[in-house]
Amino acid sequence: MRVLGIDPGLTRCGIGVVDGAVGSPLSMAGVGVIVTPTDIALEARLLDLDRAINEWVSIWSPDVIAIERVFAQHNVRTVMGTGQAAGVALLIAAKSGIPVMMHTPSEVKAAVTGSGRANKAQVASMVAKLLNLKEIPKPVDATDALALAICHIWRGGASAKISQAVAIERSRLRKLRG
Repeated sequence: MRVLGIDPGLTRCGIGVVDGAVGSPLSMAGVGVIVTPTDIALEARLLDLDRAINEWVSIWSPDVIAIERVFAQHNVRTVMGTGQAAGVALLIAAKSGIPVMMHTPSEVKAAVTGSGRANKAQVASMVAKLLNLKEIPKPVDATDALALAICHIWRGGASAKISQAVAIERSRLRKLRG
């Protein structure tokens, strides 16, 4: 499975590609950060994100896109930018026909380190170990994107199977009620 992880942000959007499967070694295919200039209009920044994420999708042909779920913060401006960047990624996935899974920061930390309360340094260290990297990717947005992809590989398959089983059961119940 090839997963494109996206740590959404308007100024810095982390992006990383991980190949692997549960029980198999993981490998990093690509990692980077999309930076948009703060001195241009919002719509131009979103267009820059759109172009860059589309390029990653085109180059890496992911099976799924894992995006960090936007969570509440005290800084409304930061939340808005994160939400807008996530929206661009969601739209690209939908237009490309690529399934999307959203993971909370706690889910990602727990999947990668074993603790949903791990700090950024602990997550970065484990990402480097799990992907057998000599150095931790910088900045942290890039590492976070790789952690999202790892989280999806390890947890997403189970979530997808549960969702599929629930959908099958609902369909069966609808037929019974007929």
